[in-house]
Amino acid sequence: MTDIQFRSDVTVDLVKSAAADSDVLWAARVSTQGEQSFENVYDEPERSKGLINFLMRDRHGSPFEHNSMTFFISAPIFVFREFMRHRVGWSYNEESGRYRELQPVFYVPDASRKLVQEGRPGKYVFVEGTREQHDLVSRTMEDSYRQAYETYQEMLAAGVAREVARSVLPVGLFSSMYATCNARSLMHFLGLRTQHELAAVPSFPQREIEMVGEKMEEHWARLMSLTHAAFNKNGRVAP
Repeated sequence: MTDIQFRSDVTVDLVKSAAADSDVLWAARVSTQGEQSFENVYDEPERSKGLINFLMRDRHGSPFEHNSMTFFISAPIFVFREFMRHRVGWSYNEESGRYRELQPVFYVPDASRKLVQEGRPGKYVFVEGTREQHDLVSRTMEDSYRQAYETYQEMLAAGVAREVARSVLPVGLFSSMYATCNARSLMHFLGLRTQHELAAVPSFPQREIEMVGEKMEEHWARLMSLTHAAFNKNGRVAP
């Protein structure tokens, strides 16, 4: 019997970065200082803070593109299908079920996940589920995952190609990918995929992709604290 793992979390690791507030400053100042724009970008901290806020407020977006962050993300496949709606300023490489045997790690929401949708599209809200509903979700998901993975293993053992056998696996299966972006593309992602009290434009993301977004934002905020603060100050709208 294959040992199947059930998870309710996601993992986001920052594996590589070239991203700092200074990247925004020199990119913006080249328009007025030319080749001198790279010199002393932090000579006046308050002025630097003000410039970044001005760029964010008035939506001068290109200076926020001269940086890079690469994340290694482990999450259910359905999260990645939503993720890849974000194409401008993003690069992705995901593990492939054609070339490797997929591991039996599946998503089961924990008790904090709101289960019940009320209202019509565009005006709906999610509310807490009952204990019985949570028990039903856990039991039926786990049973379904076990059956699907046993079927997958049966086909592989019979010599069926991985790219064919994987068809029986559900979108609750965990996958992993590298995702590379810049601060501007990440801000656009966060504006759509997280709920926040400071957001000028409300967003209603699925909770699981929001979990990924929250972890990415934590890494980014440490790298570019002035830019992150300006993003929050100006309604969490990407410039």
